Amino acid sequence: MKSPASPRIAILYPGDAAARENATVTNNRFADLFQAFHDTGARPEPAVYSDDFYVDVREQLLQVDTVLVWVNPIHEGRDRTVLDTMLREVAAAGVFVSSHPDIILKMGTKEILYQTKGMEWGAADTQLYNSIENLQESLAVSLQQGEVRVLKQYRGHSGNGVWKVEAPDLPDGQRLTSNSRVLVQHAQRGEVAEEIPFSEFLDRCKPYFANSGKMIDQRFQPRLQEGMLRCYLVHDQVAGFGFQSVNALYPPAAGQPVHSAPQPGPRHYFPPTMPEAQRLKQKMETGWIQEMQRLLDIPTHQLPVLWDADFLFGPRTAVGEDSYVLCEINVSSVAPFPNSAIPFIVAAVMKQAQTRGIDE
Repeated sequence: MKSPASPRIAILYPGDAAARENATVTNNRFADLFQAFHDTGARPEPAVYSDDFYVDVREQLLQVDTVLVWVNPIHEGRDRTVLDTMLREVAAAGVFVSSHPDIILKMGTKEILYQTKGMEWGAADTQLYNSIENLQESLAVSLQQGEVRVLKQYRGHSGNGVWKVEAPDLPDGQRLTSNSRVLVQHAQRGEVAEEIPFSEFLDRCKPYFANSGKMIDQRFQPRLQEGMLRCYLVHDQVAGFGFQSVNALYPPAAGQPVHSAPQPGPRHYFPPTMPEAQRLKQKMETGWIQEMQRLLDIPTHQLPVLWDADFLFGPRTAVGEDSYVLCEINVSSVAPFPNSAIPFIVAAVMKQAQTRGIDE
């Protein structure tokens, strides 16, 4: 019998058959979280997942109260089709699943940048492309006007499918053609800027439209060199911050060749009391999250147990305060995360278990 006072909690992460057979609460990157759950009287357990043995994992998950899922949307060439179908079945059986696949589709893809472009955190000129032809037509106009754009595939991680594009050498008034040279940079670690024909860049983007794929187009934020601030959240509470001073698409030093741009540096973690981030914390907790929930129709209890929002610095206000532009929201696999988030995660899961126990 399931017990709300001592809930059985599975932490699901990818691995092979050997990893599943040898999994313990201490031999993985979630050891501190396992311990925190154990200290509250919960019964945490690892659930190593692969499509190859999803039936075994499903049987395990049907016996628990809560499943916390950490699986990237694109993992070693696979997608989450089998996993998401299984998780929906488990959730339908009464197990609390976070993040639920339906919530990921609402807020964990790049489309949220388009859906929330009217919010204070949004970029009003954000565009959504449903076809390569649509991308070609609109992007050509933007590049002819001298803009620098950032394109992002609908679903990805770690910079995969994120591109900075510009045509710096296009003469004023000249129309961009398939043969025009464009400067592109892929945001994955290790990539450098390249100058290639516009047609070649379009060819690289075509796979992103397979299986009803999409791409999002945003204006490049010129304050990128000041870093990126990541806000970690548990449901609707800020649980910590991360700051990365050198991140993907960071430009080279003035006068240096394009290939000399520095690679992304480490992310430093801070508690929710981080002094420099209190204005962002206040905006998130007292307005932005609630506005997003209304737009996407997500009740608070369905918000992910752990999610994060990446912000770039936008134009300063008239009084010199920072503004923030949403870069992306991560829901599928938020790790690593600051230790300050662990008590928030545990409290949220235990409260959820108790509420469900009373309701039942």
